[in-house]
Amino acid sequence: MVIIKSETEIGYMRKAGAILRDVLDLVSENAKPGVTTRRLDAIAYDYIKKQNAVPSFLGYGGFPGTLCTSIDDEIVHGIPGNRVLEEGMLLKLDGGVGLNGFHTDAARTVIIGSTTPEKAKLAEVCKECFFEGVKILKDGVRLGDLGAVISAHAEKHGYGVVRELVGHGIGKTVHEDPNVPNYGIPGRGLRLQSGMTIAIEPMINLGTRRIRQFEGDDWTIATLDGKASAHYENTVVIRPDGVEILTL
Repeated sequence: MVIIKSETEIGYMRKAGAILRDVLDLVSENAKPGVTTRRLDAIAYDYIKKQNAVPSFLGYGGFPGTLCTSIDDEIVHGIPGNRVLEEGMLLKLDGGVGLNGFHTDAARTVIIGSTTPEKAKLAEVCKECFFEGVKILKDGVRLGDLGAVISAHAEKHGYGVVRELVGHGIGKTVHEDPNVPNYGIPGRGLRLQSGMTIAIEPMINLGTRRIRQFEGDDWTIATLDGKASAHYENTVVIRPDGVEILTL
């Protein structure tokens, strides 16, 4: 069931989104060679708690961290731990913040130090996929239109678009209806309405779009061919003539 939010509820999400934006900025600044992902997770947790907000991911479905920290071929759901960041890695930071009972969700791909041109381009194109997609959004646009724009932008660069993992509605819970795929057929799919809040999150692979369950845990999803992946996400609210991005 798709839930349309009131302006009061959107206001709560806007405040949560601002905290999440600042969390991801702070963690990105601290993501340097020699730092562990556990340390980054602690920085995020401490900042969120100081804002009297809730780390939405911690304990969600049993997840043990405040952030998902996924590196290189890991696409999403990487668990923070003792892994030390190294020069050239692509680190995907994915987090959520709750305030007054409403949640926001966002992700960034951070280059650790400097990296190869192909990894840097992948990260940039993934971010572009999000912004190309939101350009077309407004009341009445269909989800297939959004997915088609995202996938077309990624595929023209030769990248694989992950299909098994998708964006989603968000509000009182981290995941609400509808699913928001990063692929689609124009003119098909659910028609978006003003007041809907969704998390749009392109997940783009340097090679194949196919994925695998990481062998080390029950959470991390990685690329099947071992090539790098990038992830970029924001929570948005649909407006009559566009969108408002709540996590920027």
